[in-house]
Amino acid sequence: MKLSTLLNDISYQVKNGSDAVEISGVAYDSRKVEPGCLFVCICGTVSDGHQYIADAAAKGAAAILVEREACEGGTKEMAEQAAADGVTIVEAENNRYSLAMLSAAWFGYPAKELTTIGITGTKGKTTSTYMIRSILENAGHKTGLIGTIETITGKRVIPSENTTPESWLIQEYFREMADAGCECAVMEVSSQAYMMDRVAGITFDYGVFTNIEPDHIGTNEHADFEDYMNCKKQLLQNCRIGLVNRDDEHFEQIVAGAACELETFGFSADADYRAEQASLVSRPGYLGIAYHAAGKVDMPVEIDIPGKFSIYNSLCAIAVCHHIGADADTIRAALAGAKVKGRVEMVKVSDDFTLMIDYAHNAMALESLLTTLREYNPHRLVSLFGCGGNRDRNRRFEMGEISGKLADLTIITSDNPRNEEPQAIIDDIKTGMNKTDGKYVEIIDRKDAIRYAIVNGEPGDIIVLAGKGHEDYQIIKGKKYPMDERVLIQEILQELA
Repeated sequence: MKLSTLLNDISYQVKNGSDAVEISGVAYDSRKVEPGCLFVCICGTVSDGHQYIADAAAKGAAAILVEREACEGGTKEMAEQAAADGVTIVEAENNRYSLAMLSAAWFGYPAKELTTIGITGTKGKTTSTYMIRSILENAGHKTGLIGTIETITGKRVIPSENTTPESWLIQEYFREMADAGCECAVMEVSSQAYMMDRVAGITFDYGVFTNIEPDHIGTNEHADFEDYMNCKKQLLQNCRIGLVNRDDEHFEQIVAGAACELETFGFSADADYRAEQASLVSRPGYLGIAYHAAGKVDMPVEIDIPGKFSIYNSLCAIAVCHHIGADADTIRAALAGAKVKGRVEMVKVSDDFTLMIDYAHNAMALESLLTTLREYNPHRLVSLFGCGGNRDRNRRFEMGEISGKLADLTIITSDNPRNEEPQAIIDDIKTGMNKTDGKYVEIIDRKDAIRYAIVNGEPGDIIVLAGKGHEDYQIIKGKKYPMDERVLIQEILQELA
């Protein structure tokens, strides 16, 4: 592909050489540069790709795309040397945006071959994506997925490193989906994705805004809630039909400036897709929720994922899939069987009590989860969790205090201690616990902690293993070790038997 064709969607200047040069590949990591490729210099949080111009040139890059503001000092000298060696140098304004646009061009604009669904929000993205995929697959629409847990292309299943991957990978995955015969693609769209232009150039057919609360605010994230909100809102400026939670307290702010056709979901009488007659469903080893979906649809719904938030997640899934043509029976059946690894995932261990695994790994998520489970009036609500090492210590104090207030018993254990001592992390959690009257035990080894929870489970208990969710590893002293709570549970049950 000629460089000019690859860069057709961006504004650029040729500083040396010619944009008629043939390009055989694209790399934004200098370690992956091969002869004849275009090297895109990305200014990252850890390193700056401009520092590796000489390496890219030495490896045979045919062209290098640099960022205008970065081209000073040593960077300029390296670019000039590369030019002297015959490498084409091209300059653009924003290379993250450029990478997104040229990635789409390289893979032949695969999003145009798919019905694309983007989901943003503070909570509910992951569950909603799986619900939508479950319904569409049941309706006969082969559907790819990109999200926090994994990417499913129809050719591969790839464990995820980020909620929304780099723009190049998104386009590569879209191409795989289209080539594998997928009709639809549903993906989680994080605020970081818009902040870093990972989804630049994509106009989603459907954009879902689940909710928003203050989150991801701090160093290398968002400066404040307004910045966080503005990044999230970009989805509604880059989709054709936007589906928004009508009950969110920030609703008016969310929809301000939207450039799409808007519809809403929620309990509000004004919602286009609304939940009525909601009721909790509870029996030994099972928690769920039932309601009637009204407005643009008319159907009873039952989901085996507990809590009010499950209603919102399923309502947005119903709204999207109703647009795509799924009928009521298909929607109901798919929702009844929809499961998400590590998201209020129930694991059967006893007929007397309920045990579940959830990814709640901060105070906001833990409070939401425990408050939801409280509504089921358990004999005891037991919360087992730890906190990650080399992370903000305030999270530990906050989670300890939340669990102390809402759980009848807290089992404090280890999560990913990383380079910290597990006991030091536990002591921080106890600082928060001690602000409450909550009962707790501390058991450093997570398997031992889970065994304690199971052995001491009482009839009517709800036991939640929080923090790990879909993760199948534990990070200790910089090394990642296999550890899946589902495997630990089965080992414990076998040992007890």
